[in-house]
Amino acid sequence: MPLTFVKVGETACIRAITGKDETRRFLGDLGFSQGQSITVVADLAGNMILSVKNARIALDKTLANRIQVICK
Repeated sequence: MPLTFVKVGETACIRAITGKDETRRFLGDLGFSQGQSITVVADLAGNMILSVKNARIALDKTLANRIQVICK
């Protein structure tokens, strides 16, 4: 399921990242990789604030929809 379906405070595991090569590379540079644990900190005005590798990162919903996750 897409990351946008995960509720605030829940943790999920990244299953896959879809999209063009440049999109996948950009998200990989931010720390999003297959098998990585991710927590949704907040969902504000179309943006998601996520906790990945002890860092907080804000993504818009179009990029968040590219990240497929499995809820823990």
